[in-house]
Amino acid sequence: MKRFLDLADFTREEILDLLALAQSLQDVPQPRALAGRNLGLLFFNPSLRTLASFQAGMARLGGSSFVITPGQGTWQLETRLNAVMNGGAAEHIREAIPVLASYCDALGVRAFAEGRNLDLDLGESLFRTIDALCDKPLVNLESAVNHPCQALADWRTLDETGVPNRGKFVLSWVYHPRPLPLAVPAATLHMAAMRGMEVVVLRPPGFALPPAIMEKARRAAAAAGGTVTETDDRTAALAGAHVLYAKEWGTTTYYGDVEADSRLRAELGHWCVRERWFDGAAPDAKLMHCLPVRRNVAVADEVLDGPRAVVKREAFNRLVVQMAVLHRMLA
Repeated sequence: MKRFLDLADFTREEILDLLALAQSLQDVPQPRALAGRNLGLLFFNPSLRTLASFQAGMARLGGSSFVITPGQGTWQLETRLNAVMNGGAAEHIREAIPVLASYCDALGVRAFAEGRNLDLDLGESLFRTIDALCDKPLVNLESAVNHPCQALADWRTLDETGVPNRGKFVLSWVYHPRPLPLAVPAATLHMAAMRGMEVVVLRPPGFALPPAIMEKARRAAAAAGGTVTETDDRTAALAGAHVLYAKEWGTTTYYGDVEADSRLRAELGHWCVRERWFDGAAPDAKLMHCLPVRRNVAVADEVLDGPRAVVKREAFNRLVVQMAVLHRMLA
């Protein structure tokens, strides 16, 4: 495996095989599997779980890693093509990516969406450039509209908690004071569709996921025997749900317009997951979230601290599945 950029690049059988490898590595550790191997990690954006879990995973497999955060101890990096570099950035990714790749056996890169032009973000213009510049195995640590490592960990969490493949999975928009990227909702939606689930996207008006993301998920669902629908009716969405996956994202109706987004979300503070959401409709549903989560803004304490929340297990599973990805790439 030379690239781990999108779950959609793999068949369902290949994903299941990768999950089986993750379980095998947990059951029977291989502390020398990647001895002498080095992983480069380039973070254009902040991280807690992704940074720590990749470093820990590489160490548990006997390898090493280095971390670059542009502008913090290193040069700022320019990402725009044909840029006139007379500003703060001293080095371009056209030099930096090949150089960093030459120092390691695999490279992981996090580069969020710019959040200004939806078509450019949907087209993954920056990550496609990085992909073309990297001649070593490459891992997507979160791009404009994808987060395959999170999605793979979520799949494992669903398996671990006994959620059936044909179960009902509700991806719900939740409140945040500012717009967040589409990467996790898009990746999680696709994961649940690939798993063959009855997937419902629950969101208020103005926050529908882009048609390209929905259609991609519908194709995956059709191939796996599942379905993908969307609604703004919370009661109907949650009826019989096995999972509520809470996630924040920005408006797609006025993508890139911060003022319009603020107006749309101004009256949506009640989209904070509370225990009463589950009463009657989904009493046994699990609560998932990729973290970080703003308590009592996106999800209430009573839910996060209650028995239905599996968010910490999701976070742990990042380590487990990423070890499988690294092992498959480098062992």
